[in-house]
Amino acid sequence: MNIKNIVLGAMALSMISGVALAGALDEPSNMAPFFTDSSMKTMKPEAGFKAAWASMPKDKQDMMMKECQDAAMSKPHAEFCANLNMYAGHK
Repeated sequence: MNIKNIVLGAMALSMISGVALAGALDEPSNMAPFFTDSSMKTMKPEAGFKAAWASMPKDKQDMMMKECQDAAMSKPHAEFCANLNMYAGHK
C-alpha cells in the first residue's frame, strides 16, 4: 500500500511541477505571431518580428523578456530569445 501512495504522490507532484514550468515562451498563442509557419520553425524577418512584438500586450512582453533573461528557461528558445534581445532590446 505504501508503494502505491508513493507512486501516486510522485505522479501528482510531477504533474503540478510540469504545469509550473510552462511559461510564456512555451505558450503557442504567444509564440505563433513571431513565426511564418504553423510548425513554428521559421521566424519572421526583422520587420515582422518587431511588428509582432509591438502588437503584444505589455504584460506578455514583460513575461517573455523575463524568461529570455533566465538561462534555464531560455535554453530551448535560444534563437528566439537572441532575436528578442536584439530587436526588442534589453530592459
